[in-house]
Amino acid sequence: MARPRAVLPPQQAIEELIEPDGRLAVRVTPGARSEAMTISDGTLHVKTRAKPQDGAANDAVIKLVAQALSVAPSRVELLRGATSRDKLLQVAR
Repeated sequence: MARPRAVLPPQQAIEELIEPDGRLAVRVTPGARSEAMTISDGTLHVKTRAKPQDGAANDAVIKLVAQALSVAPSRVELLRGATSRDKLLQVAR
């Protein structure tokens, strides 16, 4: 059985959350049943199936955010929060 596709908000809604300097605040839920993104209170909430071991959840979040913004994963960098649920990402344009 194939995994269901990730539920993503519209790209424009995510882009509105990105600060002028390219920073994006993210709240992560690792080990979720399905991958999804929602927006509430000006923060992007990301649920990922990856477990928080050896940076797997961080890598999954970067890939999911890049997919939602239609950019390469190399254009999204983790600035802060490697071991925290609250993360700060840098999105290069």
